[in-house]
Amino acid sequence: MQQTIRFGDYVQEVGIRHDRVSYNDVVALSAPARLELRPSDVAAILRPYVSPRFFEQFRAVIPLALYLVAFQLLFLRQPVEGGATIAGAMVAVVVGLMLFMEGLKLGLMPLGERLGETLPTHQPLLVVLLVVFILGIGVTFAEPAIGALKAAGALVSAEEAPALYGLLNAHSGKLVLVVGVGVGAAAVLGTLRFVYSWSLKPLIYATLVPCLALTAYARTDPDFNQIVGLAWDSGAVTTGPVTVPLVLALGIGVAHAVGRGGGSLSGFGIVTLASLFPVLGVLLLGLVLEPDGAAMSPVTEQPWWSVSPAADVIGAFRAIVPLLVFLVLVLKVLVRKDLRHQWMIAYGIVLTLAGMATFNIGLSYGLAELGTQSGSALPAAFLAIGDMPDSPLYVYAMGLTLVVAFAWILGFGATLAEPALNALGITVEDLTNGAFSRRLLMLAVAIGVACGIALGILKLVYAFDLSTVLLPGYTLLLVLTAASSEEFVNVAWDSAGVTTGPVTVPLVLAMGLGLGDAVRATDGFGVLALASLCPIASVLICGLIIRWRMKREHLV
Repeated sequence: MQQTIRFGDYVQEVGIRHDRVSYNDVVALSAPARLELRPSDVAAILRPYVSPRFFEQFRAVIPLALYLVAFQLLFLRQPVEGGATIAGAMVAVVVGLMLFMEGLKLGLMPLGERLGETLPTHQPLLVVLLVVFILGIGVTFAEPAIGALKAAGALVSAEEAPALYGLLNAHSGKLVLVVGVGVGAAAVLGTLRFVYSWSLKPLIYATLVPCLALTAYARTDPDFNQIVGLAWDSGAVTTGPVTVPLVLALGIGVAHAVGRGGGSLSGFGIVTLASLFPVLGVLLLGLVLEPDGAAMSPVTEQPWWSVSPAADVIGAFRAIVPLLVFLVLVLKVLVRKDLRHQWMIAYGIVLTLAGMATFNIGLSYGLAELGTQSGSALPAAFLAIGDMPDSPLYVYAMGLTLVVAFAWILGFGATLAEPALNALGITVEDLTNGAFSRRLLMLAVAIGVACGIALGILKLVYAFDLSTVLLPGYTLLLVLTAASSEEFVNVAWDSAGVTTGPVTVPLVLAMGLGLGDAVRATDGFGVLALASLCPIASVLICGLIIRWRMKREHLV
């Protein structure tokens, strides 16, 4: 409690007379009492704020890691190499995601929302769309899972898949840029859809048909066919915790600013388009670069700081800072508005940078390493592996069934752990007045992802062409889309994007690449592509069944 006294006054509370009051007494009584905090007090103050955020990420990361470790130890009978390093790195993943998501909510998201609210009132629509396009490119570079895509180049054989190896190494910068351009184009089209209330169906047809045509053409060209799995996987990588909230906030803000954002379809569509446009972009890039001799060129030796934790820190700054500078410049130059709550936004930016750097370190030494080890050990269940003397551990049918079941459970559990899916389920339940419940949606999506990952494992084991599943699979989706209502089309196609988070993508990608290398597959891509295809089908089928039941009950 602060105490004040005037010099020479009589202070009855402290029992001294005015003629005995010294200057030091005045200073001592005027200054606030010094607050001393012990470490336990600091922990008690921070615990209610930190605990729910930490355990939210803990529940999404650690159970999956423990599941992989338990399966590797108990069923594959293989030790986890570098267990202490992986354990520390998994803690870094949890802490990094916690800091990153909190920083995103406090720093980048308010900037995006402020931009979406004010930019349309100060600039014409063409300028707004240009900003949306550039923002779409910027958020792609800031996406945590994009690092897993670039790191996958080290696991591809230059001799067996030269075109794929070149695209992931010599042309990795162009690859990420093309993916970003795809997201930017999707953001522009999604914003226009919000403004003019376009149906999502024609946009899906117009984007998906060229993708399928290029995929079918790839069957006639072995070199071009190498990048099909990478192209379709890249669509799953882009729809993460940075891209979706920022672009969605800006798009909905624009729609509300022009007075056309209040419909039930607001918020849907951008995730779908941001998954499809990068696929088309990577396929076109592979088509253009295929005859280029640079695709065969070896990768030059990299400096020490590019393959160490310092590279993860530098990468975080290179991804976040340009995006931040762009948002601030747009607000200052085009909108001419001062930022509200500047200190809070600055605090959020610091958390975002620290979180992304910490997550990248955990990704390099934890998630990716654990996924690669598990994937490399999986074939020992049913095949004889040279460096595993006891392999195969089981008879072929039993071992393969065990591996497929492992992949199915991994996909099912990882999907249910995604916070974005729960949020989508609540929205869908409200949108359909309870006809499509949150629990039913989550189960439909989780089963679809699980079946997709299991099918992806079979694709790697038997080395069948990915297009033999993608072409009929997406053709079926086109038929189901045409037969479904607009509401269920929006829900189904967006549900595939929200399931591929920053934990699932690196883990599944590393596991697929490790398994592909162990069974001598040309590449380990395609698992994420199938994990995106199957949940769309499962949700569309559920939607058709629900609509049929509603019509039947109405007729009865």
